Amino acid sequence: MKQAVTAKKTSAKDATGPSPSKLIDGRIKELGDWRGEMLARVRGLIKEAAPDVIEEWKWRGVPVWEHDGIICTGETYKAVVKMTFAKGAALADPAGLFNSSLDGNVRRAIDIREGEKINEKALKALIRAAMELNASKKKPARKRSA
Repeated sequence: MKQAVTAKKTSAKDATGPSPSKLIDGRIKELGDWRGEMLARVRGLIKEAAPDVIEEWKWRGVPVWEHDGIICTGETYKAVVKMTFAKGAALADPAGLFNSSLDGNVRRAIDIREGEKINEKALKALIRAAMELNASKKKPARKRSA
């Protein structure tokens, strides 16, 4: 029987439970099929493209990668591993990777099906572009009054 995952947000700053990275490791192992392998592959590409990325575990068990805001999520469904880019509609996608959630004004997603190859170079470029977009929208730190 699969163990239930807690619904609370777990972040790198929360020392009361497993780290988000450990929870993502667990999800990959729990899947035990092509979806786990694909989620692990996507995770590796994200880390290659964005070495300073922060892994989070949100919304009842969704892996999330952040850098100055959410870059993307890694959801797993029966037929797809879905990478949802939080601000995907604002990103150029010259390789045409986005193939899902195309009607929205903000998000865009990439559905990866069993056996599909990933255009690694284009995906890394998209991840870096999402990071740059987040950094450009980052609010300056407030000065504390004495």
